[in-house]
Amino acid sequence: MVVILIVAIITMITMPHLKNQIAAREIDSVARRFIAHAHFARQQALYLGEQVLLAPATEGGWDDGWRVQSGCLINAAKSSCTSRYWFSQGAIDPIYFKGGGRQFIDPHSQKRGILFNAAGAAKTGQGGFVANRLILGHGRAPILERQLILGSGGRWRICDPARDAKRCH
Repeated sequence: MVVILIVAIITMITMPHLKNQIAAREIDSVARRFIAHAHFARQQALYLGEQVLLAPATEGGWDDGWRVQSGCLINAAKSSCTSRYWFSQGAIDPIYFKGGGRQFIDPHSQKRGILFNAAGAAKTGQGGFVANRLILGHGRAPILERQLILGSGGRWRICDPARDAKRCH
């Protein structure tokens, strides 16, 4: 009985820490997936020599997921303009974008998204450079946060403000 009591006490003490560890891994997984999709969009822009967009799946914002699509593709035989979707990511519950994911809004068109031009640079619709961040939170562990930062050189990084506060700003 004493052994069972000791195991129960140890389990009760470690459960909150384990819950936070699982939540942190879930946030990191979504962050890495988002960045991988951003890298794919940039690589497609470079490969195809045309604009590729990483945008929220719905008008509701990034919390509903995101999609990667090309700009117009000109088909020489039909002279038509069609948009090509490569893939989309669905809702990411219990992960959410803090502030509703208001980041990465084109100041001219007010549309959310990251537009990679043919040179692979993240640009606005008017050609200005986009450097910004998205902040991820977790519904079951509100103290956890990860920042996805796109730097001026086009490089992404994941920042944990609890561990590296200097790098996050």
